[in-house]
Amino acid sequence: MTARPINPRPNKAPESMAWRMGRRFLRHRMAVASLCLIAVFAMASFGAPLIEAALGVDSGKTNLFTRFAPPSLDNPLGTDELGRDLLVRLLYGGRVSLVVGMAAAAVAAVAGAIIGLLAGYYGGWLDSLLMRVTDGVIALPLLPLLIVLAAVDLNKLGLPPAITESENVSLYRIVLIISLVGWTTVARLVRAETLTLKRREFIRAAVAQGAGAGRIMRVHILPNAMSPIIVATTLSIGNIILFESVLSFLGLGVQPPVASWGNMLTNAQELIWSDPALAIWPGLLIFATVIAFNFLGDGLQDALDPRAVD
Repeated sequence: MTARPINPRPNKAPESMAWRMGRRFLRHRMAVASLCLIAVFAMASFGAPLIEAALGVDSGKTNLFTRFAPPSLDNPLGTDELGRDLLVRLLYGGRVSLVVGMAAAAVAAVAGAIIGLLAGYYGGWLDSLLMRVTDGVIALPLLPLLIVLAAVDLNKLGLPPAITESENVSLYRIVLIISLVGWTTVARLVRAETLTLKRREFIRAAVAQGAGAGRIMRVHILPNAMSPIIVATTLSIGNIILFESVLSFLGLGVQPPVASWGNMLTNAQELIWSDPALAIWPGLLIFATVIAFNFLGDGLQDALDPRAVD
């Protein structure tokens, strides 16, 4: 009696890089929880007009007869010192803080990536000049510098009244100011990655085929340097939200009537003992958002690390 041959078990199809990265990210439980928390904050903040309409309140309407009202069905978190619904104000403030954080981080990442690519690819005097400028910006005391720049009177800069009198001008100014000093980390990371990549065989092959410097940096180097850019940008969002909150708390950031978590803390600082909820809620949301972005950045760093072991 002859034994039946045993069919070998078919080999599993190789996993894609994206699948392995996703699996490594899902193993980081705090990063996954942070991503869910940020998603909830973002959906609630950008859906603030819908929530405002569902509650039947007006976030900008004051009513001194309902000041410091306790939580109720109409006002789930109560009202503030001017009788405005606290929940809706927090949601609108979250929208401002998230927009400032993500917009400033994106602008800084683009600027840092361009500077890092140019410095790492061309080297020589250009690399020395750009890196000395980067070192100089890093050496500046960040918070005092932001305070000085935020305190500049826009009317004295010769800007048209249509800009200086705009309701959102403080929002645009904060994004611009933070972007001016927030690009250094991305620039150094992209420069280091470019120095490594430009010695690889596929870059030499592209040069041999006649590809120009711009195409090599855009098509071959930048996509391979996206991992550190994504991680650094994600980690910087939490710090930017914190800086925006500090500047708004000092009265130099987003100005009323536009709500932000920072200027809500400013309004509540004199009421901390009589109505502590006005300070606790925006402070808690700032804390949770900053921590969530930091955990998310840590999870992305582990997931996008090419040396990580599955």
